Amino acid sequence: MSIFDEIGRFGAALRKARRNSQAIREMNALPPELQKDIGWPATQGSQSGAHFRSAYWKSLR
Repeated sequence: MSIFDEIGRFGAALRKARRNSQAIREMNALPPELQKDIGWPATQGSQSGAHFRSAYWKSLR
């Protein structure tokens, strides 16, 4: 494995984390009635950076 493979994996993890956080922001921007109808739980944990860290570490395996 070269350093370029690692950089590529890191970039992929960043893109995935960005897409995930954009989707979470869009879902949280919906009116509460709609969120309730589709079963979207707006929790504090979903807004932390934990999803990025876990995506990055999973990409290294």
